[in-house]
Amino acid sequence: MAREFQRGHKAKISDLTPGTDLYVGVQIAAPGLTFDISCFGLDANEQLSDDRYFIFFNQPKSPEESIQLLGAQSGDTESFRVTLDRIPAAIQKLSFTATLDGSGQMSQIGPGYIRIVAGGEEVVRYAFTGSEFTTERAVMLGDFYLKDVWRFAAVGQGFDGGLDALLKNFGGEVAEEEAPPAAAPAAAPGFAPPAQAAAPPAFGAPPAAQAPQPAPSFGAPPAPTPSPAPQQPMHAAPTIAAPLAPQTPQAPQAPSPYGQPHQPQQPQFGQVPGQGAPLAPPFGQQAPAPYGQPAPAPYGQQPPVGMPPGVPQGMPQGVPQGAPATGAGLQAALQPYKEAATGQRWTPQNQQLMRVDLTMGGSGVLARQGSMVMYQGKVDFGYKSAGFVGRAVGNATGQEMQLMRCTGRGQVFLAEEGSHLHPIELQGDAICVSAESVLAFDESLQYEVRRVEGHGIPGGALFTMQFQGTGTVIVKTHGTPVVLPVTPTTFADCNAVVAWSAASQVIVSTQVRLRRNAYPGHSGETVNLQFRGAPGNFIVVQPYEV
Repeated sequence: MAREFQRGHKAKISDLTPGTDLYVGVQIAAPGLTFDISCFGLDANEQLSDDRYFIFFNQPKSPEESIQLLGAQSGDTESFRVTLDRIPAAIQKLSFTATLDGSGQMSQIGPGYIRIVAGGEEVVRYAFTGSEFTTERAVMLGDFYLKDVWRFAAVGQGFDGGLDALLKNFGGEVAEEEAPPAAAPAAAPGFAPPAQAAAPPAFGAPPAAQAPQPAPSFGAPPAPTPSPAPQQPMHAAPTIAAPLAPQTPQAPQAPSPYGQPHQPQQPQFGQVPGQGAPLAPPFGQQAPAPYGQPAPAPYGQQPPVGMPPGVPQGMPQGVPQGAPATGAGLQAALQPYKEAATGQRWTPQNQQLMRVDLTMGGSGVLARQGSMVMYQGKVDFGYKSAGFVGRAVGNATGQEMQLMRCTGRGQVFLAEEGSHLHPIELQGDAICVSAESVLAFDESLQYEVRRVEGHGIPGGALFTMQFQGTGTVIVKTHGTPVVLPVTPTTFADCNAVVAWSAASQVIVSTQVRLRRNAYPGHSGETVNLQFRGAPGNFIVVQPYEV
């Protein structure tokens, strides 16, 4: 039986099926609209570093055929074959997207889905409707991503712009091809697979007897005999991923007549060697000044008052001559700090800034009050009350959290005092974190105060918070932490430990001696936490004592 995913749900492929030869089917349609369904093979930086792994109508397979475009079949608008064990190591993520070809917006689509079939049986399905979107012209449907093992995530995130904008978002380049001549004979586009009346392939698609029938308003119409007059091609000028086109070299200058000196011996400052001389300006206008030199004032006019002679107008004081005020230099300087690529609910922007997309996941986010530094879209911030019992328990245990609820459709950026932020994804397991070290977490997670066995811990750290369920918790640390496996001889300072696996047994270990306390000069490390547990448990320690 197929598992029904909601937006933001994730799972290991090995938990869904033991196979690696998968069939991915997509159904999306709307009356009068046409869609391009593609797969982006991205690297570890979520960039399209190799355009051969952009699988779309004009490039139906990757070089080693680990990703193949199959066309419409078995009731799906588009389908793919993905062989996970053949994907090269450089490809860390497969993003399946749908974009509109022409006018329209994603709010007009009907019910659709993306599904995975293995061994003829559907193992997972993520369904969506147009009510989840507004004016977007593209949608990221689902991702296969490599995190130790291959996993699947139901994304369902809208994206402004069409296929070109989505391609640029993933770091690809767009090259427009010229439209074919009108007199050319019409032929069926090479990227459109023929309609299949036979059963779907046995590697992943379900048998034909069990395949759902396409809806009347969309899907591939039956075509047992191809018509000699096909429909009008949808893509007269398809966009392809290609590197930037090189500039056309300038023609060399003609040599001077014999016996006459060649005047343009040296190019002017700022002129490319070998480039022809600039054209003469129209009569009555001044010639432009060479690059890097100020333009002279119009005839009969003086420089503005307070502006030294030779400084071009609009150039701020203190800027070296020849340096443009704005342009490529400014963009290049800000490029390392641009917003990171989207596609996940939680995305670190850097070590101290976290971005959460509220349009994914279907639930709100609880964050520490005052941790929002900026947001985009329509986001509501509300007070999260802990109730009388919660406040009493928090005050008594030192694990009280002043929280706010973030809901809506937008992106929120969170940070606090430059602390390092670390997203920890839980999939039904649990983790213990001190309330002081929690910045934010998904509202779907369950959390409660848990008592640490023993007594005598200074600073009131006798209790901790336990988070359990499916979701993400953002932990903040002072500096870069270290993760240690739990062994019978693992000890940690109670003021430096940040988190540990909930299955670990924690015991207070004291080294207090009467003789040692009777005299000054003891080590100061008298109370520690001892961790015990089965292999696989861990603790997280920061290089800082609270």
